[in-house]
Amino acid sequence: MPDSYAFSEQLPVAPLKIAALKGCMELADKVNKHIVTFRQNDMKELAERKESLHYRGYERESYLLDLECPRFGTGEGKCIINESVRGTDLFVMADVTNYSLSYTVNGFVNHMSPDDHYQDMKRVISASVSTAHRVFVIMPFLYEGRQHKRIKRESLDCAYALEELVSMGVNNIITFDAHDPRVQNSIPLHGFDNFLPTYNLVKTIFTTIPDMQVDKEHLMIISPDEGAMHRAVYLANNLGVNMGMFYKRRDYSKVVGGRNPIVAHEFLGDGVDGKTVIIIDDMISSGESMIDTAKELKSRNAARVIVCATFGLFTNGFSQFDEAYHKEIIDYVCTTNLNYKDPEIFNKPWYIEADISKFLAAIINSLNHDVSIERVLSPTTKLQTFVKRFCNKESGYQYFGKIG
Repeated sequence: MPDSYAFSEQLPVAPLKIAALKGCMELADKVNKHIVTFRQNDMKELAERKESLHYRGYERESYLLDLECPRFGTGEGKCIINESVRGTDLFVMADVTNYSLSYTVNGFVNHMSPDDHYQDMKRVISASVSTAHRVFVIMPFLYEGRQHKRIKRESLDCAYALEELVSMGVNNIITFDAHDPRVQNSIPLHGFDNFLPTYNLVKTIFTTIPDMQVDKEHLMIISPDEGAMHRAVYLANNLGVNMGMFYKRRDYSKVVGGRNPIVAHEFLGDGVDGKTVIIIDDMISSGESMIDTAKELKSRNAARVIVCATFGLFTNGFSQFDEAYHKEIIDYVCTTNLNYKDPEIFNKPWYIEADISKFLAAIINSLNHDVSIERVLSPTTKLQTFVKRFCNKESGYQYFGKIG
């Protein structure tokens, strides 16, 4: 991916529009600003574009589409698009986890659920797909991604949702760190891109947290369970450090809250005594599992515990993380800005956030130009370059300033 994110030898496929639903407008606004900057960097190219019909709509002050999704008094909704989308590459963005939005049903206030956001997203698609050149869906948190397999008499919500979207005419579905990316097997003839923000998380950790050292004596990557092991293996291999894994012993004779209860956490791996450990997973839901893992690591004399995940949902609030921080069970929690979080979290001394907006803007810009996104899909090169430079005593800030 070019450093300037500009494509001087490649025409865009179609004019670009970003149809951002209200729930992810903050992220979409950042993405939009990055794309505007990408396309204004090369002034010579801009001058040529103005004389070419092929670049119709290329240079704009904003690529955000003017739309709204109002509700009737009964709670029924619709989508209204207030400008033409004919012939455009339309990127529909939705954060299905944003519970801060609400609407009124017969006088009662309802907070929007993932189902509500998903329905609004389909309304945008149905209002635009007949005239747009191509329609892409961007769901950073994949709708129903945790309901990816059937146990006994259960619905397969994620697979059905993907089938529904492609049947509506969606060309490509873009998500981040899917809970189980094999769910794409439900749409084998259509595009499904699953991006990992590993580099962005590492960048944030090493430029924010002091005294980080990248070697086997001082750093270790931890998987909190079997499902996250591939993430830990990938990161540990690229950083050149060891990894460990916890596996959960469950009581399969009982079901509590729809799950078999965990009775113990067993650890596999080298000693963590005196080391900084990074626990990595796709999401923090309630946070109980992460805190239990952190307790186990501190009981084994880990020096610092950094909890790292793509999505911070914090479904039970922040109180247990506050308590764990004050008891020195956890030192930092790092997640991305790909999903909504209560603004209160930004005042927490233990929380740091990785900004993914430039990464997402580069993905959109590349797809609009119909160029390969292979280098965007994997952060391997950047991570390995980081290890070399960081181990040569360059500070994390110096390193990341060089490679963007």
